Formats: sequence, C-alpha cells, structure tokens
Amino acid sequence: MPRPWPTDPRYDPELLEHGDRRNVIDRYRYWSVAAIVAELDRHRSRLHVAIQNWEHDFNIGSIVRTANAFNVAGVHILGRHRWNRRGAMVTDRYLHVHHHESVADFLDWLADHGVTPIGVDNLPGSVPLEETELPRDCCLVFGSEGAGLTEEVVAGCQSLVAITQYGSTRSINAGAASAIAMYHWALRWARAD
Repeated sequence: MPRPWPTDPRYDPELLEHGDRRNVIDRYRYWSVAAIVAELDRHRSRLHVAIQNWEHDFNIGSIVRTANAFNVAGVHILGRHRWNRRGAMVTDRYLHVHHHESVADFLDWLADHGVTPIGVDNLPGSVPLEETELPRDCCLVFGSEGAGLTEEVVAGCQSLVAITQYGSTRSINAGAASAIAMYHWALRWARAD
C-alpha cells in the first residue's frame, strides 16, 4: 500500500509494507488477524456447527470455511484433534474452534452454554430440514463422510433433520450438506442477530 499508511491500529504494518494476499473481503484488507476476529466477534451469529472427526474427514475444512462465511459463534471438532486444514483456506483463524475428546464433553459444553444440539443426517426418524424451524441457539452436528453420525451423538441430539433429496444417491457430501443447513438456519435467524 502506498504511503502515507493509515494510522488506525487495526492495520497490520507487515501487511501494509508487503501487501495483503489473504482471502478476506475488502473491508478487512490489511487488518491484523486479531482486529478481524474482534470485529467478527461483534457480529457473530448464535449458530454453532460440529463435525465428528473419527476418520480424518477431508470435508472438515470445507465445513469450517462455510462456517466462516456464516460467521458462526463456534466450530466444534469431536474426536481426533488433528484435521486437514487445507480445505479451510485459513478461515479457521477467524473462528472460535473448540476441540472435544468425547461426545460427553461436547454435549456438556453445549448444555453449559445453552446451545441445543441438532443432528443433520438422513437416518430413520429424521424430519425434513425444510419443514423444521431450527432453534436460534443451536449447534448443527455433522458426521464423518460415509459413516454419518455415531449412535452416541444421535442419542445426545434434541432432534435429527435430513435434507430432502430427489436423485439416486444415498447422501449428500457432508460439506455441501453443511452449507445447505447453515443457510436454512440463516434464512430464519441471521437478520435477528
């Protein structure tokens, strides 16, 4: 950026000097990560998302990136601590990512924070997402690709929703399903936040 540089403390001198090639909207160009997070925190939605990471699912990065687009309150990783961050395209830096070793730890965290767990999977007993009004303070819980939600997670969810499909495949990719479910929540609640 040409001099004179802005004096606003939100700007990062390194980025001003060397350029900002990050995947951020123009409003946040040249801002420090801490400044961006602080600004996003002022406008976070009340939605949380969770992903089971029992099989080192490559969809986690895509779900995290989508969670950033919807400025969710938190992303929860259940199971293995390590996950493939490549698909997130460093958007996890701008989110609050929580790790839970066990399902019980995760469910306790949600209960302590007044957040309702809603499973998203096409299991028996699921109700169509498009016919459901999701709670304002909820956590959409997604299973590993292929395996879906574990029985333990299903037992801990207040309800299960499924995305209605019209073709021949058994399920939608977990990353795509998360985008649809977050958008469904946002249609009802994003303007209320």
